[in-house]
Amino acid sequence: MDHGKLNRACIAIGSNIEPRAEHLHAGIESLRVKLAPRGSVVAVSTFLETRAVVLPGQAPGSPYLNGACVIETSCSPQELLALCLEIERSRGRDRHAEGRWGARTLDLDLLLFDARVIHEPGLEIPHPRMLQRLFVLEPLAEIAGDWMVPGTDKDVRQHLDTLRAT
Repeated sequence: MDHGKLNRACIAIGSNIEPRAEHLHAGIESLRVKLAPRGSVVAVSTFLETRAVVLPGQAPGSPYLNGACVIETSCSPQELLALCLEIERSRGRDRHAEGRWGARTLDLDLLLFDARVIHEPGLEIPHPRMLQRLFVLEPLAEIAGDWMVPGTDKDVRQHLDTLRAT
């Protein structure tokens, strides 16, 4: 990879453990600090409150604050994922202990990385469930609505419109 070339990536950000907004702001600031000098945060959406997704039989969770950001970086997708997981851990997240769709202090999901499609253990880009989630597409459309979703013939805004119509 040409380390001088900056790639664009989209990251979803969420929290449903108070102080939710503080966790989101700290996650974005950590991205800013840890990406330098290999990149920067170039856009951040507004935060939206949404209901928690729960499994059948699971108690309703606390509402989430969700958002998205666009970054430019010379990091590889794998390096960026590792950075996101490190930032989550620094905010107290333990992915192994929380269970699927459990409460979390900070969730950073790598959604898109340029026009790349990646299927590796632990890393799928585009994020495999992003097109079924309003809480991902709504903030993402605000800052990257015209981004074509790799493997599809639609941009983020068109996917959002399709999901809203269902």
